[in-house]
Amino acid sequence: MNLQDLAGIGKETAERFKELGVAKPLDLLNHFPFRYDDLRIVTPAAELGRSAREDSPEENAVGTIVWVRERRARRLAIVEAELADDSGTFVAKWFGRSYLMGALRQGMRLFVRGRAQRTLAGPAMNVATHKVLNENEPYRGELVPIYPAGKDLTSRKIRQIVQRNLAKLLTLADEDPLPKTILRQRGFPELCLAYGEMHAPRTPEGAEKARERFIFTEFLALALAAQMKRQARSAVRNAQALRVPANLLDELQLELPFPLTAAQQRVIAEIWNDMAQDAAMNRLLQGDVGSGKTLVAAAAILLAARNGVQSALMAPTEILAAQHAAKLAPLLMPFGIAVEAIFGSQGAKSRASAVARLGAGEAAVAVGTHALLTEGVDFARLGLVIIDEQHRFGVEQRARLRSKGTAPHTLHMTATPIPRTLAQSIYADLDLSIIDELPPGRSPIETFTLRRSRLDKAYDFVRKNVALGRQAYIVAPVIDESELALTSVVAESERLQKTVFPELELGLLHGRMVSREKESVMQRFARNEVQVLVATTVVEVGVDVQNASVMVVLDAQRYGLSQLHQLRGRVGRGAAQSYCLLIAPDEANELEHLDILTGSNDGFAIAEEDLRLRGPGEFAGTAQSGLASFRVADLVRDIAIYRDAKAAAEGIIAGDPELVKPAHAGLRALVEGEPSARAMLLSS
Repeated sequence: MNLQDLAGIGKETAERFKELGVAKPLDLLNHFPFRYDDLRIVTPAAELGRSAREDSPEENAVGTIVWVRERRARRLAIVEAELADDSGTFVAKWFGRSYLMGALRQGMRLFVRGRAQRTLAGPAMNVATHKVLNENEPYRGELVPIYPAGKDLTSRKIRQIVQRNLAKLLTLADEDPLPKTILRQRGFPELCLAYGEMHAPRTPEGAEKARERFIFTEFLALALAAQMKRQARSAVRNAQALRVPANLLDELQLELPFPLTAAQQRVIAEIWNDMAQDAAMNRLLQGDVGSGKTLVAAAAILLAARNGVQSALMAPTEILAAQHAAKLAPLLMPFGIAVEAIFGSQGAKSRASAVARLGAGEAAVAVGTHALLTEGVDFARLGLVIIDEQHRFGVEQRARLRSKGTAPHTLHMTATPIPRTLAQSIYADLDLSIIDELPPGRSPIETFTLRRSRLDKAYDFVRKNVALGRQAYIVAPVIDESELALTSVVAESERLQKTVFPELELGLLHGRMVSREKESVMQRFARNEVQVLVATTVVEVGVDVQNASVMVVLDAQRYGLSQLHQLRGRVGRGAAQSYCLLIAPDEANELEHLDILTGSNDGFAIAEEDLRLRGPGEFAGTAQSGLASFRVADLVRDIAIYRDAKAAAEGIIAGDPELVKPAHAGLRALVEGEPSARAMLLSS
């Protein structure tokens, strides 16, 4: 069946439906209303304007027309009618619909719906919709579904088409994937009835229960896929179980110039415990900026080396990979572990030497970029893979690095604090370790929001800090000037060098520069040969210059809170007090979200707030997880339902790891059919 086989859908309407992602009749059945207008309850005229709720500001009324008139205000035609019921009267107003003057007459009974308010003359309503009733016709209200609509396809049109074709659409519903036990336990309607309640609800409670059923089903598919992956991984016990020497942590502590935090000790214990198993570790390490993830990675590499296996750490950029190598080298040197670098821009001789040492098993650890994936880069005994900012790599890339060893233990790392509500779903197949404690002695970064008209004050502040021997970042959102009236990093860099900081050495860094140029600028900034680095968000992750103490972010209103927090984390890495100045246009409104940053340095708390404000689709890496494909579920709003679905999935997979039992055939089809579940099975 095609869309055009349905009543009321011609070629043009079918094209408009496709713009909404509705390409076939089954898509229309799954195109659910996002709310319902409740037209069942009528408010007496005397009470209008008093009973509206914030979540439902429109009210319903029924009355008989006393008089009708038309007036004009600023060239806009307004039709007004006084309506009366047993409790009193009110004035109904229609804006821009002068044709109603010929249709509305004294003595008519009307149903009207709209926003009502109290005025000195009595209640008044701005009418959104109305219906003419027969003289003695009793009013029967209904729940009216409101659908996601398009520019040329209204909710009303969609509703009419669905209602005309609902009986035919319901025949397309698949066999119910949920087992009878779940339906009974949770009081869910069966599938066909649930579809009916979504599109033609009899009560708000029925519609809500049907919606909960579809949310639960989407989450169950994702949770089942995650549990299947976990079960399959733990069943294949072909990894090398690494022995943890009793005094290894003490040895590590002795070589450090500072004590490990309690969070670092806890996370190292979790990782070492995983590596001691013959099922390959698959763990995600989350840590806020400056929390010491590299040190934890060094502990994992140390355990691997003590057991005679090699480690590989892959980072998405040369800047980040080089910084990892520079940090790991002094941490591992006391244990006789040398770090080999494999970069794309590396000289042929240096690269050949590093590759030969890895292939011969003489080198214990390689740090590099995508260059680690190239043919010819081989390991003698690869036992540990560490992937930094893992969402920046594709599924195949991560799998290709692991394929250079036999079931190596894998540690994924990210400096992006992902809210726990999000992490436990998109990374449901991974074990999660969180460093939620910063090393002692770090001063919180002081953050301020300034209007663009005070930008010169911000740059004066930069100049004063540079005079004290410090360095600064200035971040702009776009490379070239655009139609969006955003600051161009190229233009701002030129302006700053010529007119604002002519006496200082400025550097320019953006994504279109070749790797060699980027590396050169960063090295000069690290050596303090460049005092002010003007850059795009390429500095967001991994750039570590301890002397930098000021971060200025231009057009800060265009960034999410988590990204601003990441940018802020480029300063405050040394002993000096550091500052972040968020610059927003004078005319920009609704900057309250920036106040969250000025009041908190807790990356996880900020990420939770960012998730609440923007939704899960905005977070790095969520697109490849398939989260954008949820039709009705929302991880923020529906997290309690997700937890229930996860618990149900754990019980189901514990008894049927591959969903092969006949009773679970529907669940197997559900996992294979839901985009989010498919993405989970494919992710790596």
